[in-house]
Amino acid sequence: MNVCFIMYPWEEIDPENDTSLALIKECVKRNHGVAMCTPASLTIRNSVTTANCTVINRMEKTPASLRSFYKKADLREEMLPLAGFDVIFFRANPPLDPIMLNFLDSVKDDVFIMNSLEGMREANNKLYTAAFGDAHSNIIPATHVSKSKRYLIKQIKESKSDKMILKPLNGFGGSGVILIEKSAMSNINSLLDFYITNSDGTSSYVILQDYIEGADQGDVRILILNGEPVGAMKRVPGSDDHRSNVSAGGSVQKHTLTKTEKALCKQIGPKLVNDGLYFVGIDVIGGKLVEVNVMSPGGITYINKVYKLKTKIEEKVIDFLEMKVIDKLQAFDRRTRLRKTVQDA
Repeated sequence: MNVCFIMYPWEEIDPENDTSLALIKECVKRNHGVAMCTPASLTIRNSVTTANCTVINRMEKTPASLRSFYKKADLREEMLPLAGFDVIFFRANPPLDPIMLNFLDSVKDDVFIMNSLEGMREANNKLYTAAFGDAHSNIIPATHVSKSKRYLIKQIKESKSDKMILKPLNGFGGSGVILIEKSAMSNINSLLDFYITNSDGTSSYVILQDYIEGADQGDVRILILNGEPVGAMKRVPGSDDHRSNVSAGGSVQKHTLTKTEKALCKQIGPKLVNDGLYFVGIDVIGGKLVEVNVMSPGGITYINKVYKLKTKIEEKVIDFLEMKVIDKLQAFDRRTRLRKTVQDA
């Protein structure tokens, strides 16, 4: 099959730990065609959606390590039609560009897209977790989202907890996540001004969330494929930072899913699949769902390393893609045969 990864530039890849690189390497290892492009490279040429792609030339032997693969990959540039691929694997970092999705709308019936455009539109930011919480569910911490400084200050004052988490709606990798305390209320006005008011005069939404006891000991990243957990790790904050994201200086430890975490995955898995969100990363603290990462969930390389897995997670992901492509081709062949039967009748 031929796969196009819509992602960040090749030059920005971390050759040691990049999840996208691990997925690309597995495709090349299986002799699949691989191309990469950035959202900014999408274009329409003669009414056909195309992209200026970086194509990886076929390798006789795929290097064993990610770093060697990255170093030895032979690249070329080609402008290619997106409808000619079997799979579009979306791996770009947040925030999601809605115009880019409009480009992809024109090929969504021709190509299997991971994750679905409709799913990403619904789940492209941290609001998606609210879909899993209701009056009868204790699956998420109490969450407030607003642009109103007055409302947010009121929620902080009325909170039973002395601590809360404040973060931008469209951040990723732990960027902008801060711990606020009632004892420092004098600073909260200026903090909210900073988070809400943009330099161009517009305003941004922020998330205010109850602090979960035990958060200072880290969170759990669970990778979910087709509604089922396929790997997990515990991320522990560094000594000088409350954030547990590896990109923010956190470290990784082995983690066995608890009964509560398994139940959580079982509860949200069907909705993820129904929304076309086949490969996601969820962040869990104290058994509560904190975030659902659908654009470029990471962690494959870290989980592979700490568990020394015989079957790497990227192998399971590409197995799934191959199955989806076969299903799509078989459905097309069946429809073609049935149409011919009707035409010849």
